[in-house]
Amino acid sequence: MLAGRSLQKRLALAYAAGIYAAGVFVLVLVVVPLASIDAAVPKGRPSPSAVTETGPGISLPQLLMGSAVALVMLIPVALALGWYVAGRFLQPLRAITATANVISAGDLHRRLDLGEPTDELTELGHTLDGLFARLQAAFDAQRHFVANASHELRTPLAGLRTLLEVALADSGADTGTLRSVCQEALALGAHQERLVQALLDLATSERGGTRWDTLDLAHVVEGVLASRRDRVTRKGIGLAEHLSPAVTAGDTGLIESLVTNLIDNAIGHNHEGGHLEVTTRTSGTQAALTVTNTGPVIPGDQVERLFQPFQKLAPDRHGHRHGRGEGYGLGLAIVHAVTRAHGATLTAGACPGGGLSITVRFAHGSPEPFLTSGDD
Repeated sequence: MLAGRSLQKRLALAYAAGIYAAGVFVLVLVVVPLASIDAAVPKGRPSPSAVTETGPGISLPQLLMGSAVALVMLIPVALALGWYVAGRFLQPLRAITATANVISAGDLHRRLDLGEPTDELTELGHTLDGLFARLQAAFDAQRHFVANASHELRTPLAGLRTLLEVALADSGADTGTLRSVCQEALALGAHQERLVQALLDLATSERGGTRWDTLDLAHVVEGVLASRRDRVTRKGIGLAEHLSPAVTAGDTGLIESLVTNLIDNAIGHNHEGGHLEVTTRTSGTQAALTVTNTGPVIPGDQVERLFQPFQKLAPDRHGHRHGRGEGYGLGLAIVHAVTRAHGATLTAGACPGGGLSITVRFAHGSPEPFLTSGDD
């Protein structure tokens, strides 16, 4: 019967029942001793030690009648007190509900700010404030990501359309000209295909792994470097490998994507005759991968920004596109997403002479899968 009533009504009835029970208990404590005293005195025979009465006494029927009246009068008093106490107790919850309704309507900047005193409800309010802050950051990041992705996808489409319109408008275009236009169109299509693939890689990384296997980071790095040696050689980059066994557990595809993007980033943003060092090792309870490369000087306050989607240190003036995510500002974002999906830690720092040093530390052995929300 109480299921359909509001929480305040249910709490009020519970408090009223408690107050009423306490009143009954007090009356029982008072009435029972008085009734026993009245029953202990024989009727018509005054006690030898009786004290001379100064006024009329209270008979048992009068005592019972007064108790019954007190119990009846206690009912509305208990209900009123219960309603008042329940209302005071639920006041912070009403504030939380009202503010949450405003926030859900679109004002993500509002906060509960319950303040003092610190109790279970204010702790709930602080927890919700933290949740709202994370939701605001997630929505802002999503809007920023969608805007950047739309811009990046629109650029090759606009270039392709312009290219085709110019070719069609040229009535004297010969076979060589049309062939050149087709080659440029294919290049723009390939560019867009790589961008879409990079976006899919980022989305997959943020979703998290589906199958966890035990793997050695050293073996993964060896496989990636084997497919990149030609690029390293053409660019004249000095490669140093320090690959010790570093066993961890995770989604093999995602970890390969992380290693690929780290190495592609180190090669693509390196300079001619630069240096690249890749290290895998086991340190305590962690398996670590470190990639250090030379390259342009990176301000220390810009390092963290590079791990956000579509963030670049400088525009690629030559239009080079190497590997998944590189050149679009998505490579390090994929690295960051894979790191979060595995509950790993990522540290990065700018090298004094230019370039970047990035270390990812995974749990050593076979930990339980780290589940990510469809979220930070």
